[in-house]
Amino acid sequence: MERVDFMTNESGDDLIVSFAVSQGEPGEIRSLILQRTPKYEFLLDKSERGVSFSDEAHWEEGDWLRSIDFSREIVRIETQHHEYTLDVSGVDVRELKQAERILRKMNFDDAFNLRIV
Repeated sequence: MERVDFMTNESGDDLIVSFAVSQGEPGEIRSLILQRTPKYEFLLDKSERGVSFSDEAHWEEGDWLRSIDFSREIVRIETQHHEYTLDVSGVDVRELKQAERILRKMNFDDAFNLRIV
């Protein structure tokens, strides 16, 4: 399980939920980013629609979110290529609540399995 130090969330044309994963040394993080742009998705091929996923440690092109289990302590993410278990117990509750709202917006078409506990 990896510890998340903080999160960054955006809710504009781009919907973004980003986890800053601790890398051991103070201030050293790795970003895990979920991103969707519903406003422009109709312009894309169906295979390019949905929530894209990026991890600084694995830059596979075209990795997409399949499922996310989201609680105030643990987040489990499954993509096409990887699975992650994140400890978010130290993250500010306001950031977690904002992420929940954005994840619901991202899943307007049930593109992935979303479970919020």
